[in-house]
Amino acid sequence: LDMFSELKFPVPWGHVAAKAWGPSDGHPVLCLHGWLDNANTFDKLIPLLPRDCYYVAIDFSGHGLSSHRPAGSPYHFLDYVSDVRRVAADITQCSAFLFLSYCFISPQFCFLYPEMVDKLILLENLGFLLDPEDTEAWLKSKRMVIDRLLSLEAKQQTPKARSPEAALQRLLEANRHLTAEGGAILLQRGATETPAG
Repeated sequence: LDMFSELKFPVPWGHVAAKAWGPSDGHPVLCLHGWLDNANTFDKLIPLLPRDCYYVAIDFSGHGLSSHRPAGSPYHFLDYVSDVRRVAADITQCSAFLFLSYCFISPQFCFLYPEMVDKLILLENLGFLLDPEDTEAWLKSKRMVIDRLLSLEAKQQTPKARSPEAALQRLLEANRHLTAEGGAILLQRGATETPAG
């Protein structure tokens, strides 16, 4: 486990970088660094751990070798949970993974996606604390946000060229409260002419 490989997981703003140790068919262990650290946090620890696991230590967005989010974008905890969800889907191949973590993102992830996590090992952290009365609503709303985001990203295609009339019709179908005049006004600024139409 002294040797590692560099990985890149594509995201809409670039990539999430990671370091991986061990056999890629081993039990996946996702390693999360702490605040303002990076994947090198695990360089001394991983060689001391069991050799039959596949350890993947990510650099959160804006940390280490990962891409920064676009200028002006916040780095909110739920965005980091989304990053972990993207990477976890790539490394697990339908099996649950083990978390080895220094950060507060992992307990939140476990709360949102318990079916994806086999075990959680917190190296330096408090668990995720939430008022019991708010638990179900928080879980439902946050998971829905992340799942919708990832679903939209997966479906993203090159924008289609439409005639001005077809664009107006599509806008009106999606926004039943708009009048044709209101839709035409919005499209003046909300549509771009391309060589294809």
